[in-house]
Amino acid sequence: MSHEYRKNPEAVSRLSPEQHRVTQEGGTEPAFDNPYWNSKEQGIYVDVVSGEPLFASADKYDSGTGWPSFTKPIEPKNVVEVRDSTLGMVRTEVRSAHGDSHLGHVFDDGPLATGGLRYCMNSAALRFIPREDLEREGYGEYRALFEHPDGGRSDDRHD
Repeated sequence: MSHEYRKNPEAVSRLSPEQHRVTQEGGTEPAFDNPYWNSKEQGIYVDVVSGEPLFASADKYDSGTGWPSFTKPIEPKNVVEVRDSTLGMVRTEVRSAHGDSHLGHVFDDGPLATGGLRYCMNSAALRFIPREDLEREGYGEYRALFEHPDGGRSDDRHD
């Protein structure tokens, strides 16, 4: 089943001022003062504009930074990395591929056991779909992520 994820003016017009500032203007929300930084609920995180799947709770960890942090995207094709030299430093910005939303940045100080990356996202750029709502919301194919004791990553057998 293929979905068409895209940015459209209607979706952008529904954003809150904070969501608009973050996703459309490249803003950053305050640390420790955003909805998902310490959420432990099972589910997936999708682009607030386009709905494209980005991250899963199974890959979320407490980075101590005050923003939701993930070790990897669930759909790498939905995540675009862009060199960002604003604020006098070189960072790697993370944007959604279809919605073109500013999501956050990726850093190389994540847990080594999972590849060493920290996808540091803004809650304002994300919409959370709880595990029990995946089917109803049209993300049923991601249910398998939560059906195995190891977090469902049965495709990671190449050691």
